[in-house]
Amino acid sequence: MTAAALPVSEDFLRNPHPTYEQLRAQAPVCRVQLPDGAPVWLATRYADVRAALADPRLSLDKRNGDGTWKGFSLPSALDANLGNMDPPDHTRVRRLVSRAFTPRRMESLRPRIQRSADALLDAAAARGHADLVRDYAGPLPVAVICDLLGVPGADRADFRAWTDTMMTPPPHDRGAAGRAVGAIHTYLEQLLAAKRAEPGDDLLSALIAVRDDGDRLGEDELTSLAFLLLLAGYENTVHAIGTGLLTLLRHPALLAEVRADPARLPATIEELLRIEPPSPVVLRRFAIEDLTIGGVPIPRGETVLLVVAAANRDPAAFPAPDTVDPQRTGSHLTFGHGIHFCLAASLARAELEVAIGTVVRRFPGLRLTVPADELRWRPSFRTRGLVSLPAAFT
Repeated sequence: MTAAALPVSEDFLRNPHPTYEQLRAQAPVCRVQLPDGAPVWLATRYADVRAALADPRLSLDKRNGDGTWKGFSLPSALDANLGNMDPPDHTRVRRLVSRAFTPRRMESLRPRIQRSADALLDAAAARGHADLVRDYAGPLPVAVICDLLGVPGADRADFRAWTDTMMTPPPHDRGAAGRAVGAIHTYLEQLLAAKRAEPGDDLLSALIAVRDDGDRLGEDELTSLAFLLLLAGYENTVHAIGTGLLTLLRHPALLAEVRADPARLPATIEELLRIEPPSPVVLRRFAIEDLTIGGVPIPRGETVLLVVAAANRDPAAFPAPDTVDPQRTGSHLTFGHGIHFCLAASLARAELEVAIGTVVRRFPGLRLTVPADELRWRPSFRTRGLVSLPAAFT
């Protein structure tokens, strides 16, 4: 079957939702060709996406694919993570990780998130302006992940530089991202060795120590899990902070309500996550047998992409889906559904509440310094994030 090209144009990057709305209405499960040439199936309706997220016939293990998927390539020691696992391996590793990755531990990071947010905003306040992506949404998640993993203060500048290069490599250096991944891999191995020798009050030390009836995480499992936390926790949080702040600036009445009543913030964060998920398309799945999604046959081995950005705006699940309404009911799919539901959802929520709430509280005169339609977006259909968010404040 010939696949139509996904129209990843400047207009699509600026606002992909009309395209997803058209697909959801006219071809809710369809085969397309990605910009890298890979043929995939897109699912865009809420009911189909939610069911597929929990369908055991859709595998995360790349060995079940037909070889056409051209995703991010990692060393084998970083590939043994929950994002590439099915049961029973996934069940075992997630059970072990959950013993250390508790909501209580995640919530205990909130004071440290607040200190980091305040320090970054102090510097911005002294100038009266900032790029809220470069100066705030970018560095804050790295500080949080370093606190979570127990990265020493002296190493954090290098850690952030490697992370920035991995996520946004310079266009003139095609090997930069690979070198950054290698540097992070080496560093994580050294950090794990240091935590074994001298455990601390951090997640890596807890993961090294955790066991269940004699079972424990292997070396590659620990290293790849730490890398997964970095990859997902950094990029998704950067984008969620940036797009969340932009959405509030575009809705001044909602911004005023949150500023007047901070108790509205948690529900507002959920709505911001629904309407602009930082990962519009969740991790690829591979059909392990012939199956159907939304009545459309999917052959074994082919790749399926579940478009949560489209599902989250499905009018069948969310009336007036393009309206930002923190009072609405219904569960968005930004954190997934089923056994692969985001393990760090509680941390992400805490981080977003602190990051966005602190800006709202401290800067009543917050305003964009360029028109919203001139803002630049990351050139990717897999992520939804701003390149920059220049703002001024009083």
